[in-house]
Amino acid sequence: MLELLWLIPTLPFAGFVALALIGARLSRTKVALIGVGSAGLSAIVAGLVGFRFLLSPPPGHLYSQTLWKWMHVGNFMPEIGLSLDALSLVMVLVVSWVSFLIHLYSAEFMVDEEGYSRFFAYMNLFIGFMLTLVLADNLLLLYLGWEGVGLCSYLLIGFWYKDPANGRAAMKAFIVTRIGDAAMAVGLFLIFTHLGTLKIQELMQRASEQWAVGSTLPIAAAALLLGGAVGKSAQLPLQTWLPDAMAGPTPVSALIHAATMVTAGVYLIARTHVLFSLAPAVQLIVALIGAVTLLLAGCSALTQRDIKRVLAYSTISQIGYMFLALGVGAWSAAIFHFMTHAFFKALLFLGAGVVITGLHGEHDMFKMGGLRRQLPLTFWAFLVGAASLSALPLVTAGFYSKDLILWQAWSSKLGSPWLWGAGLAGALLTSVYTFRMVLLTFFGEAKAQVSRSPGVCIGIPLAVLAVLSVIGGFVELPQTLGNLPLFSEFLHSVLPKAPDQGGAGSLLLFQVLAAIVSLGGIWLAYLLFLRHRHYAENLVRTPLGRALHCFWLGGWSFDWLYDTLFVQPFVTVARLGKEDVVDLFYQGVARLSRILHSGLSATQTGRVRWYAAAIGIGAIVTIGIAVLL
Repeated sequence: MLELLWLIPTLPFAGFVALALIGARLSRTKVALIGVGSAGLSAIVAGLVGFRFLLSPPPGHLYSQTLWKWMHVGNFMPEIGLSLDALSLVMVLVVSWVSFLIHLYSAEFMVDEEGYSRFFAYMNLFIGFMLTLVLADNLLLLYLGWEGVGLCSYLLIGFWYKDPANGRAAMKAFIVTRIGDAAMAVGLFLIFTHLGTLKIQELMQRASEQWAVGSTLPIAAAALLLGGAVGKSAQLPLQTWLPDAMAGPTPVSALIHAATMVTAGVYLIARTHVLFSLAPAVQLIVALIGAVTLLLAGCSALTQRDIKRVLAYSTISQIGYMFLALGVGAWSAAIFHFMTHAFFKALLFLGAGVVITGLHGEHDMFKMGGLRRQLPLTFWAFLVGAASLSALPLVTAGFYSKDLILWQAWSSKLGSPWLWGAGLAGALLTSVYTFRMVLLTFFGEAKAQVSRSPGVCIGIPLAVLAVLSVIGGFVELPQTLGNLPLFSEFLHSVLPKAPDQGGAGSLLLFQVLAAIVSLGGIWLAYLLFLRHRHYAENLVRTPLGRALHCFWLGGWSFDWLYDTLFVQPFVTVARLGKEDVVDLFYQGVARLSRILHSGLSATQTGRVRWYAAAIGIGAIVTIGIAVLL
């Protein structure tokens, strides 16, 4: 069964090829069958492979499959090879199944849109590249998948390309992530130059043997890979592209934000954890970036009016939690939160899509309200997702994963009370902005009438994701099911355990504190945005409140800052470059050529006697020069 591993990324690629070649000539039903069917078959194969891997793990808990040699240049011989271990198995199962559910949702959601086959072709290509990324056994093939999802994000964010704003959002995502990708490419050159391989297992072994902890080379390599991770995962300082990525269709937002592109950076750091362990300074920076990002994004989410932009900033914040976990060495906790986040964030985006479509494209939460009676299934599904995002104690998946990160941010030797405090403050912000969104959208006075209710293809993904958003956290309960290991124990075959300093306090006490913060945030949102809305309105009317609101609404003015520091100076230099001194030399050569051409053209009069005289004079001058010299 493990031999079918190559089919997992191949099936979505095959769906893309079929739709790209003949999709325009097919009916929408057949397009959906190919698009959704290829994603579904990939998910089924992933499930079968995963079941086989769990029942009978291969030697060393690692299965490798080499398809062919990619190239052979000197000592550089990369392969098209796939590798399956505990980490890649979790990623593959989450990516394939969540993507399939989003595809199924899209079959109904996008049915009236122009470019139906083009949409599914792009989505299949996106999944294929993401699965290639997580299954690659070498960093070059991983980088191919990495760039592939970047290309597909451009195509999908700008899907409605007739609106110039959508094109600008797609270009912004493409350019900003390219900054990190360039750093990552340099990192790959450095790694190959000094370790002689890009095969992940080999380079991790060679790095631990040849590089000392804290030496220059692992610091440089880890820092460059971090640059790529920061760009793809929309962390400070390259987070500005993600809120604007909401220009794409809602299924695109769900796919990019839930389980695919933005989590690629988390996977990269976890996959190359040995390099980061050899560079403690860089690993600390990972934790700091995560802590600061989760707070800044949480504050911005508090002020947004657009329901999708709230979820976008929420994604940035939750990825920040994953970076915080990676930075303190809680590798398995980061992947655990990746999994639960994929469930509840996909659910929230898909629920938001139902609301937006039902209200004729309305995104403003302040123009919604009272929708729980008109959209009961969507309301309950959205409420489950919101509860999981807010880490509602005991009954949601988000509670178990976020609580584990907070605990290890305190108890790990690499953690600190400051990092734990940032995570706890972020948890409070998360509960407030999440239930602000729920209360403004589904409670209060109804301001609009829903024109379209979801059908079966939308209802099934909502129901399945709602169930997963509840039970997904139970894999970390202190018990086992049969012979299957706990989630963290399963991942420890690949990822090391978090370095525990011991005796740091009671885990139960910290769980209680996290629960109190979560419930307190929900209660605060209830007071400010349902029972006493005038409190929040009066707070915003104060000078300080108005200033903070505008500052956070604009994403802490990072777009303005980058425009001032980089974009406008570049545009100015480009304009000045039209009259560049270097160009003047070449313009002079061209002008001289034109003058000489005009002079020589003047000699072509058509008068034969003048031609003969010129030839005679030329001959006399030539003979004279020869005689005299």
